[in-house]
Amino acid sequence: MSGHARQSLPDDLETIRESVARVCARFDAGYWRQTDESGQFPQTFLDAMTGGGWLGTAMPVEFGGSGLGLTEAAVMMQAVAESGAGFSGASAMHLNIFGPMPLVKFGSEEQKRRHIPRLISGEDRMCFGVTEPDAGLDTTNLSTRAERTNTGYVISGRKMWTSNAQQASKILIIARTTPKDQVRRPTEGLSLFYADFDRSKIDARPIPKMGRKAVESNAVFIDGLEVPAEDLVGDEGKGFYYLLEGLNPERVLIGAEAVGLGRAALARAANYAKERVVFGRPIGQNQGVAHPLARCWMELEAANLMVFKAASLHDVGQECGAEANAAKYLGGEAGFRACETAVMTHGGMGYAKEFDVERYMRESMIARLAPVSREMIFNYIAERVLGLPKSY
Repeated sequence: MSGHARQSLPDDLETIRESVARVCARFDAGYWRQTDESGQFPQTFLDAMTGGGWLGTAMPVEFGGSGLGLTEAAVMMQAVAESGAGFSGASAMHLNIFGPMPLVKFGSEEQKRRHIPRLISGEDRMCFGVTEPDAGLDTTNLSTRAERTNTGYVISGRKMWTSNAQQASKILIIARTTPKDQVRRPTEGLSLFYADFDRSKIDARPIPKMGRKAVESNAVFIDGLEVPAEDLVGDEGKGFYYLLEGLNPERVLIGAEAVGLGRAALARAANYAKERVVFGRPIGQNQGVAHPLARCWMELEAANLMVFKAASLHDVGQECGAEANAAKYLGGEAGFRACETAVMTHGGMGYAKEFDVERYMRESMIARLAPVSREMIFNYIAERVLGLPKSY
């Protein structure tokens, strides 16, 4: 389906794509259908990817990683989604790819030596505690507090939409260490901690949701979590700035995964359109079926170019905020349109689980909603690129 785009991949990236695709080929549509229906975490898949060293793709070589860039990570994650694993597969490992980056960039040498190898090997599984019920995208207004003690901190508060909290042994969590009314800017006084996920102090409750049942999202309640001083990442009060380091890579990866999911849906739809015969001819011979599929291909490939433009800028240390946000938006929209079109191409059978496109469509909503809304991306482009006044 997307052969033209693939021919332009350099040999090293094509090798990554093919290697990942070979692992993913061991997990067919039936496997992902079963995890979606049962809610069972795709541990066998994650074990296979961990065994291949893929969790350490972007982690430093000195800690057991491959030391590769965002471009390579995007190729890998896109291949996972495109295999038919969709966001059920991609989300099972997504957080491990760039999620530990604040720890890598701002943690102490001792923290990195102790924690990064365990994440790469799968011994530790991390979750991210950022979003809160009353703060949403307004991170500076979060209410989770970390109170100082003689030996460290005690954290209490609530987090929302925390993925993988049922499996996690560690949590990377942001909390306010200095009250908002005592700092010059609301972005100050927030601190980042990499702590044990102590289930005697943390209650994680899965949120029933529209799709991606296999990788749960949680409401997390933290009551008196004792955190030693050595679990503070970097300097106290700088946590918000540390988090910013991971925002652009996450947007790029989400865009790449959304394009991969859209490609999976488009491949299913095109094959069905060739094989399904109505009124004596394949439905794909009708322009009413063929043209929407052709448009989806073009939209996916255009979004993909923005994904890899953003990734390449990031990898050479250039500013990529506009491109990363655009990649997330364009990938999410193109992926959704492809999944919707795939359902419609199948007609009534698109609503049936056995053809998988209904799962793809449910999962495609993730990239439109997370990790940032479309409207906030519009705001970013309007303000930072076009120079228009801030609206909020």
